Amino acid sequence: MPLRPALATAVGAALFLLVAAPSAPADTDKSTEAEETVTESVTIDGPARMAADGNVTVSGTYRCVDSKGPTFVSSSIGQQATANRYAIGGTVAECDGKTHRWKNKSKPVPSTLEHGKAEVEATIVELRPTEGLGGLPLPHFHALAKKNLTLSKA
Repeated sequence: MPLRPALATAVGAALFLLVAAPSAPADTDKSTEAEETVTESVTIDGPARMAADGNVTVSGTYRCVDSKGPTFVSSSIGQQATANRYAIGGTVAECDGKTHRWKNKSKPVPSTLEHGKAEVEATIVELRPTEGLGGLPLPHFHALAKKNLTLSKA
């Protein structure tokens, strides 16, 4: 058999085997796929709670990725009766792409808060160092949520 027809036959057979061969099983590890589709988010549970001593507690969940500096879940609360907003603590955030719980508690002083309708805002804030400003950390916002809820008795 001449060399060219033999080579053509061998190449044809190899191509046939590649096309006819069953494909390799798909990678069943979804973690890589999930990491690529992770979105950053923060949620707020309802209701918020205010104790008799004025301490306010708010909570929820968060998810963030790719943090280069200290990152926190900050929260605030306000009511329509006044234009005042009160900061309610801050929780250190772990930005690993997983969903975590957060819970902030503090006693705003002076406070005009009363039990009833309120609006809570939660933000994932990172203090990201900047190269051009000698490492001065500037805020970088990962996610924000606002929720109308009830400020109830603790």
